[in-house]
Amino acid sequence: MPRTGDPARPVAGSALDSLDFDLDRTSPVPLYYQLAQQLEAAIEHGILAPGNLLGNEVDLSVRLGLSRPTVRQAIQSLVDKGLLVRRRGVGTQVVHSQVKRPLELSSLYDDLESAGQGPTTRVLRNERVPAGADVAAALGMAEGAEVVVLERLRCTHGQPVAFLCNYLPAALLELDTGRLESTGLYRMMRSVGISLHSARQTVGARSATVEEAALLDEKEGAALLTMQRTAYDDTGRPVEYGTHVYRASRYAFDFQLLVRP
Repeated sequence: MPRTGDPARPVAGSALDSLDFDLDRTSPVPLYYQLAQQLEAAIEHGILAPGNLLGNEVDLSVRLGLSRPTVRQAIQSLVDKGLLVRRRGVGTQVVHSQVKRPLELSSLYDDLESAGQGPTTRVLRNERVPAGADVAAALGMAEGAEVVVLERLRCTHGQPVAFLCNYLPAALLELDTGRLESTGLYRMMRSVGISLHSARQTVGARSATVEEAALLDEKEGAALLTMQRTAYDDTGRPVEYGTHVYRASRYAFDFQLLVRP
């Protein structure tokens, strides 16, 4: 068995071959929790990718020097989170990681890329339309004024995560569909000198429509997180209004709460 504080032996013949586990047997933190946290971190950072096999519990317990109940509890905690699935005759398999996004003025593309999630984008719509009442109010323009509407499907590891709908003033910048599929919207805005300063954002939840379920590979009525955001540049001008939906099974908003003095 590994000595206290020493990295456990990597599991041979599975996706864990390249991983070192640092299990501290003197810590008050349960071993199952330590193992689960390290596995979850590997999934979130793309080291363990969807489809990777971890091997069965008996092999894992022997090769990691842990009891079978400890390994079972660690795996079950990640199965409950939707990160792993048990397949009879196959073993334990990585399904996907849940994206945890901080509530700050950043783009989903940049957040996914910095987290090692390998973001890809499919542009479903990129055209100029008259602004409806809600869009006009958010962007501080007259109803019927021309805006660009973007509809995009954002994926990680080949799996859909979010359906993004954005509206921008038509004269703000040229939005090439090819570039939108290879980079983020906010990155394109910064490249032409638009300096984002602040935003108003509302987060909610609802059930998926038939169309949304088909796009996001979910069942009709599945839980979705919603977000509406109006972003402003450093002059206070509204430059973007977005209405986005996210798969609740794969996505979470991360809050930091501070005590008011």
